[in-house]
Amino acid sequence: MALTKTAIVEAAQGILEEYGLADLSMRRVADSLGVQAGALYYHVPNKQTLLAEIADRILADLREVATLPEWAADLRRVLLGHRDGAELVVTTRAMGLGTVDPTGPARALVPAGPGDHVLRTFEHFVLGATLHDQTRAQLVGIGLLAGFDLEEADEAFRSGVDILTRGVGIFIAPVA
Repeated sequence: MALTKTAIVEAAQGILEEYGLADLSMRRVADSLGVQAGALYYHVPNKQTLLAEIADRILADLREVATLPEWAADLRRVLLGHRDGAELVVTTRAMGLGTVDPTGPARALVPAGPGDHVLRTFEHFVLGATLHDQTRAQLVGIGLLAGFDLEEADEAFRSGVDILTRGVGIFIAPVA
């Protein structure tokens, strides 16, 4: 099998899903592909770019939506569908990397200007809440936390989205 960028990204995503973000290294990706780590850099300049490629693949699963609450729920669905999904996207977004904007499906739902701030607020809430919930679930998994109720977390998330939706109503009007 020829070494390609796609093969590298797929291998890295597989490692992420199995071992988590903390254990994803260029050396581990190279070992899984049967090559030296240096061979990866011909296709991917650095680990941060590789992480951005994985984040883009994850975010490409976002659906078209009709409301901000639907978009928030869909972004959460996508992030929860991948081990360390929220942490990966938070890191990638903070570095200004990646080509898939998680707010993309919601852009048409808000006007430019104040709507940009609304989307950023929603994005930060979704990323933060989901990162919190994924972290708690992992802590339960390794025995550092007694329990975690995902249904309760989902309800708290929906309540937070409802509060945000009601609060931002004064800043945006429906877009025709």
